[in-house]
Amino acid sequence: MEALRSILTGHLPYPAVVAGPRGELVLANAAFGVLTQGAAAHLLEPPVNVLRLALHPEGMGPRVVNLAAWGRHITESLRARAAAHPDPGLDSLVEELAGYLPAAGPAPEDHLGFAVPLRLRTPEGELRLLTTLTSFATAVDVTLAELHLEAFLPADAATAELLRRREEARAATGPHR
Repeated sequence: MEALRSILTGHLPYPAVVAGPRGELVLANAAFGVLTQGAAAHLLEPPVNVLRLALHPEGMGPRVVNLAAWGRHITESLRARAAAHPDPGLDSLVEELAGYLPAAGPAPEDHLGFAVPLRLRTPEGELRLLTTLTSFATAVDVTLAELHLEAFLPADAATAELLRRREEARAATGPHR
């Protein structure tokens, strides 16, 4: 766990989380707060499910500019995982999450060629983030092998600068923030 904490800290000023196979939050770095801003308290009570938090109408959902496209990317990825590794709990979660999504619009959604960015409204301005998933395939601990690291990376210079300023302000106020 100490190694995972080190990886998350090293990813600052960008948000990163370690989650279980159904989205259960295991660890998050200090920048994760940009994603949880304004979320209902019940979504932030352990056990936190980062997938539910991402799409729920009382979570990040209302702040996601491209919720239809980004949310479908999440649900289709989960559907593929459920097809490869049957799990009734995962099937149930996929259906729940799909229910939070609006109908896809007729116009093509914005993509960055190879990925659907997360476009997130914040009080400081819109963030455009790419996500990467890392699994621990060589883990000797079966529990660790089921975890994945989701790292959010800036898709543009304005997002990188906004997250850098947020981290500087957070660090200046100390670890209690």
